Amino acid sequence: MAPNAVKQGPCAVTDPHNEPPLNPLPPVVIALFLVIIGIEIAFNLGARGLIGGPQAVGWRLGTLERFAFSSEIFAWMRESGRWPVEHMLRFLSYPFVHASFTHALFAGVMLLALGKMVGEAMGSLAVVAIFFASAAGGALVYAVTLGGFAPLIGAFPAVYGLIGGFTYLLWLRLGSLGESQIRAFSLIGFLLAIQLIFGLLFGPNAEWVADLAGFSIGFVLSIVLVPGGWAKLVDRVRQRD
Repeated sequence: MAPNAVKQGPCAVTDPHNEPPLNPLPPVVIALFLVIIGIEIAFNLGARGLIGGPQAVGWRLGTLERFAFSSEIFAWMRESGRWPVEHMLRFLSYPFVHASFTHALFAGVMLLALGKMVGEAMGSLAVVAIFFASAAGGALVYAVTLGGFAPLIGAFPAVYGLIGGFTYLLWLRLGSLGESQIRAFSLIGFLLAIQLIFGLLFGPNAEWVADLAGFSIGFVLSIVLVPGGWAKLVDRVRQRD
């Protein structure tokens, strides 16, 4: 008898002592998290003079100026009809720069939790698609609706896209169980309520517009990205025709 199983064959039971305490995270989620935290660690070490020399003190500010999403730059591109690559990249680069280590850590922890659930259900490519599409779409909505506000930074619009993916998965599950599917939106409702409370206490924060747009994009993309979702969508369109 194999040492790690109770019996052989398709019904073999793994010895619980040899099971990992946590399910492994999708590699792409780990990679995104390490980029976010790695950049933040470099900023903090540089600010303390431990790496990079005297110029490292200004790394964060220089990076924000180069990679944050700017509504003003976007307005200039629209008016001039010029779309330089270095500015277009801001749609995808701003989720990796944050205002502080705490800001990055909160975004990173949410990325790990939600990326794990979405990745296990939809796959790594879906996580990448939702992350970057939600980031870009959130920035676009932010610029179009609130042009002139502060630059947009941080991974939260992309993370809210993963919340949208998780919400769609929960919506499907509740539907299959015959339960009220409106419960799937409890998490986003709670998070928006928290943002409202913080806005009342510390002043309004326009970034909620990008967050909500990211959530909506992630939810809609999940309709197609969930396994079998594209085929179901095509069938529905054919039935309507």
